[in-house]
Amino acid sequence: MDVDSPTTTPTPPKKHATPSASAESASRHPSMSLAQDIHRLTMIHAGKLSVDEATTIIGMSPDQLLDRVQRTILSGDKTIQEAIDHSASRIALLTSGDIPSIDDDDGPLLNATLYNSLAATLSFPPLSPADTALIEKHHESALESLQEIITKASEESGDMEVLAAKLSLARYTTKSLSCDSAIQAYQTVLDSPKLSTGKKIDAHLEVARVYSFYGDVSSTKTTLKSASETIAKGGDWDRRNRLKAYTALSMISVRDLEEANKLLMEGIATFSCEELCEYTEFCVYAVVMAVMYASRVELKKGVIDGSEILGVAKEIPVVIQLANTLYECNYKAFLSTLVAIQPHLIANRYLQPHSGYILRELHILAYRQFLDSYQSVTLDSMAASFGVSSSFLDGQLSRFIASGRLTAKIDNVGGIVETMKTDWKNARYREMIVKGDALLNRIQKLGRVVDL
Repeated sequence: MDVDSPTTTPTPPKKHATPSASAESASRHPSMSLAQDIHRLTMIHAGKLSVDEATTIIGMSPDQLLDRVQRTILSGDKTIQEAIDHSASRIALLTSGDIPSIDDDDGPLLNATLYNSLAATLSFPPLSPADTALIEKHHESALESLQEIITKASEESGDMEVLAAKLSLARYTTKSLSCDSAIQAYQTVLDSPKLSTGKKIDAHLEVARVYSFYGDVSSTKTTLKSASETIAKGGDWDRRNRLKAYTALSMISVRDLEEANKLLMEGIATFSCEELCEYTEFCVYAVVMAVMYASRVELKKGVIDGSEILGVAKEIPVVIQLANTLYECNYKAFLSTLVAIQPHLIANRYLQPHSGYILRELHILAYRQFLDSYQSVTLDSMAASFGVSSSFLDGQLSRFIASGRLTAKIDNVGGIVETMKTDWKNARYREMIVKGDALLNRIQKLGRVVDL
């Protein structure tokens, strides 16, 4: 999320996450950075992200980004036949035992299914039927070879070799075939007898990434729940920390932002899974959620003065400015930052579906923080503090007051905004009474069950 906006926060040397042992062995595919690139192209094509905004955020023109994505998905700098020959040679080396894995190959995906799907979305020419058939024929041959390796390992080797062979098949399928094919292949891994708890957690996390890559939010959440149940049976701290990071991003996807904030703040110091997202990207999520849901004390400790956040501050100046301006009550600069951050929210595949909600909540947060300092204030004075017109502010406050998000009232005759702290306290009191009654009813029901 780089932009050419200054930040007044002093920045220590850049810090990046160090992959843990389990993270280093994680599959390279699907690439979540590729998923971000595809999302950005989709937003540009839909007109939700301008060419200038995209170029500033991405660091290249949309045409250059499209070319990079097409090359990655299909055959890179090679012809399709050359890419097929390279892939076939890697499969042959694996079959002969000359290499332990094919997952470390940085070559192009040769994923005709993904390429043609993206062509339909972004309106560029799909593969010719001949090229599609050529790629599919290669994949059929590759899958046969990988299945033979599994069979041979089952007959001649131990459980570890069989698991490695199954993982090779699952990861190849993830790289080059469809989502459904990948999930089926990973299911054979999860169904393996004597699969250790750690390896099962790793497989669940890779499955969650497959679902997330293809935008299946519900299945991602279900898979992470299975991983959580597995980790409760004896997962190590490394995998627990990785699961927290995965779960935090899944919570953002389903707009459980307050719970995501807790996991994000916990995960900053222990983040190690850059197969999920870059460390700076994770910090962006942490800062945005902290601004929305952390107390002033927590925001100061975890973000404003947080050593991990300060270590990447120069790389994420807009979100740092968001936190600083709110904490310093510089409301005019805060609203300007909201304008600047909007395209960054849209350019992010996790935040874009909630960009309108996030911006609305941040407006409410700033208005509430300002009004908490006053019993009454003139509309003109408040408008000047926020750097907007009185009519604009009147419209916004009226909407938020009517929806119950701000406890205030506007005297349009006198041009005064009056806070209503008593009403807020009464509302909290009524809420406590309702929750207390509900708790009492549950205790009484439990008491009757115990008596029986």
